[in-house]
Formats: sequence, C-alpha cells, structure tokens
Amino acid sequence: MKRLALLVAVTAVAGGTASAQDLSRGVALYNQGNFAAAEPVFRAAVPAIEARAWLAATLVRLKRYADAEAQAATVLATNPVHPRAVAALGEALVMQEKLDPAIARMTAALTANKELAYAYYWRGQAYHRTKQVARMVDDYRAFLRLEPEAPEAPALKVLLASLQ
Repeated sequence: MKRLALLVAVTAVAGGTASAQDLSRGVALYNQGNFAAAEPVFRAAVPAIEARAWLAATLVRLKRYADAEAQAATVLATNPVHPRAVAALGEALVMQEKLDPAIARMTAALTANKELAYAYYWRGQAYHRTKQVARMVDDYRAFLRLEPEAPEAPALKVLLASLQ
C-alpha cells in the first residue's frame, strides 16, 4: 500500500491528471483481476504516465497486445526504464512474435537499468522462442536473482534444472 501511495504521489508531482482516488481504484481493480473494469478507469486517467503504464499492463492481461505495445511505448518515451511499462512492452512484443524488437527493446532498457527483472524475463522468453538457449539461460538466471519469489520462478527453476 505504501508503494501505491508513492506511485500516486509521483504521478501528482509529475503533473499527471489522475486523481489519487482514480488511480487507486484502477490498481485495486487490476489487483482483483478485474481487468475489463480497470481499463476505463486507467483510460480516464491518461495522459498521466503512471496511469498509462497501468493501462499497458491491463491491456496485456486482456490480450490486446498491439494497444498495450503502443501505451507502453508512450510511457517509455518519457521514462525509458519504467518497470511496469518495460514489462508490458516485453510481453506485448513477445506475444505478437515480434521477437527481434523484443530483444532490442529489452536490451536497451537493461543497458539503462540492470535491475529491471522483467526485462530479463521477456528477453529470455524471446531468446527461448528463437532457440538462443545460452542467452535464455543467462536471462532467466538474472531474472531469478532479482525476483526469486516471482510467480514465474518455479517454472523457470524447473526449466533451468532440466537443461543441466
């Protein structure tokens, strides 16, 4: 909850138009898995960068990858290392089979910030799909180092163990 309050405060300081209450309501709907209800709340809060990042994540959950890609790209034009936008863009690109752009965009994000766990995860997914196993392994290990308790961690640990 402290993190949400901080995100809302940053949005307000950055000149975002989203009210704290609107952003909180959208985040609550997202966290409940009610993505269809969260989408219009976040859309109403755009152009606030934080609302747009949440919108990109929401659109990914709704499998509207092209729209998610566009929203995430807009956020990243302002803040190239926004963690939620990086993750949404990575997933949107990989799920659209835009693997070379996914690798390039995640690499660019990681060049700017080596702590973006989901940039490693989605670049690893792209490497996996392009059969670049050594690179995939490196990225999945980096992801697990940064996010050992992530929901994806158990499956990645099994995969990595099977490759040894």
